[in-house]
Amino acid sequence: MGMKHFLNLADLTPQELRDLLELAIELKEEWKRGGNRPLLAGKTLGMIFQKPSLRTRVSFEMAMIHLGGQALYLSPFEIQLGKRESVADVARVLSRYVDIIMARVFAHSDVVVLARHSRVPVINGLSDYNHPCQGLADLLTIIENKGKDLHGQRLAFVGDGNNVATSLLFGTTKLGMDFAIAGPPGYELPPDVWELGRRFAAESGSRLLATHDPIEAVAEADVIYTDVWASMGQEEEAEQRAQVFGPYQVNADLIAQARPDTIVMHCLPAHRGQ
Repeated sequence: MGMKHFLNLADLTPQELRDLLELAIELKEEWKRGGNRPLLAGKTLGMIFQKPSLRTRVSFEMAMIHLGGQALYLSPFEIQLGKRESVADVARVLSRYVDIIMARVFAHSDVVVLARHSRVPVINGLSDYNHPCQGLADLLTIIENKGKDLHGQRLAFVGDGNNVATSLLFGTTKLGMDFAIAGPPGYELPPDVWELGRRFAAESGSRLLATHDPIEAVAEADVIYTDVWASMGQEEEAEQRAQVFGPYQVNADLIAQARPDTIVMHCLPAHRGQ
């Protein structure tokens, strides 16, 4: 069996995704009972950060501590993927020192090259294409609040068809959950991403909806999800995006159009008032 990387929820079978979520539930319950077994004792995670993040660093570092391992933080200035040396050489060198690599990058191609040349498993901590760790964590939260059987339930994503929306589309359709997305014209999910989601939906029985009307998207929604209007690296577009995404603000009026027991989720950081 070849080495297993974690780059994209689309790479997992539905059963593999369910198994990961079951493991997460078990580990979380074990930790609440007094702590986890040292399953990763003697193991080191190398964390490559092109893009800084509060939650990503703390989540991975604390996870390693909880499981008896340790984490090594590498800042954007220490690595400079593809600048000081090639991405392939970074992978070759770093994977000789650590047992697993997590990379939070701008270009998805960088994490793909890291995985191709690494001797150890590589985790995609975020790329411009997708955000599988966020998607996996969100699915865990949804299961904790809505139960393990997600068939017939709807997640409505309101906002930009971005990397988080991509992973949520893949994750929900793998598990049979309906997925709706509403955003302004020109900010839809890429056609190849939507087509892949359609394929997964056909296999699982999920129903899909892509619309420019946020009210239509959240109708009967069990989960409403949103994100910032301008992500890191899009600062120059912030003013324009604030005008375009104004009608897609998740507020009390929009939430009232969903199910009474709907939950609202955001991947954070949140810009209050958007």
